[in-house]
Amino acid sequence: MYVCVCNAITDREICAAADLGARTIEDLQASLGVATCCGRCADCARGVLASALDAHCACAAGGD
Repeated sequence: MYVCVCNAITDREICAAADLGARTIEDLQASLGVATCCGRCADCARGVLASALDAHCACAAGGD
């Protein structure tokens, strides 16, 4: 799904950025350009990032 229409950034791209180390909206802005135009996607992008980080932590915890 498109999260940032202005820059054509999808939820999958945000998840991939989280896998590569993105932890904040500022990280997403620097790496993908999310929320750098109109900014309306910032809350959604934060939510997608939080979900990706939660899923990543759950996977990492299950592997120990």
